[in-house]
Amino acid sequence: MSQIVLITGGSSGIGKSVGEYLSSNGFIVYGTSRNPENYKESKFPILELDVKKVETIHQTVKTIIDKEGRIDVIINNAGAGITGAIEEIPETEIRANFDTNFFGPINVIKAVLPQMRKQHSGLIINITSIAGYMGLPYRGIYSASKGALELLTESFRMELKGFNIQMTNIAPGDFATNIAAGRYHAPLLNDSPYKKPYGDTLNLMNAHVDNGSDPNMMAQAVLKVINTKKPKAHYKVGEFMQKFSIVLKRILPDKVYEKILMKHYKL
Repeated sequence: MSQIVLITGGSSGIGKSVGEYLSSNGFIVYGTSRNPENYKESKFPILELDVKKVETIHQTVKTIIDKEGRIDVIINNAGAGITGAIEEIPETEIRANFDTNFFGPINVIKAVLPQMRKQHSGLIINITSIAGYMGLPYRGIYSASKGALELLTESFRMELKGFNIQMTNIAPGDFATNIAAGRYHAPLLNDSPYKKPYGDTLNLMNAHVDNGSDPNMMAQAVLKVINTKKPKAHYKVGEFMQKFSIVLKRILPDKVYEKILMKHYKL
């Protein structure tokens, strides 16, 4: 029997690659978008869902359960980038980012848990970020929202163990997607004390995404996790140095690691 998969943010980038790959491997996949009418050529159904609107989450989950009778895998992929000096990012933008990257996945998880408990089975995969393992300059809000989701998963895993519901994180590095186009960029202000370092860092970040890895690497990693009987809490997917940076953070003194980061970003 084919497993039923729901991918939030499944219309482009990593979500689209994962959806197409799982579909080609025999899964029944549903993706989501705030504007599904724009993706009529998708290779799998795209349903309307905005992770910031709880009613759309519940409606989509109900639609799938009514049609398929179950949901086996949830992939919390919908996310938003944000850059800027923390001092200069409006509070409304900070809250909006956490609404998408943190509270959105929580509400999706809450919506599917009753069905998964009923099935006594289920797997929830949260797509986080290697940036969530460290506070990065001019990406502090993004790092914080993804890091919060990483920790939340650890708590959820213990709470859900008795229901045979698995949960894990997959943290990607830089991938060649359109995330940079959809980011909130705090404007480069001429009179800002951060103008030059923020501008230089922004150019470096965009170059990393443009030269990022093939999103199919993430798709293969997701399938491997789905086929793992008891997934670990954390997985990292990306170039060697991106994954190794997490190891360095764990073993190096804080100040030494901070200097390495600042040298990398030319600060």
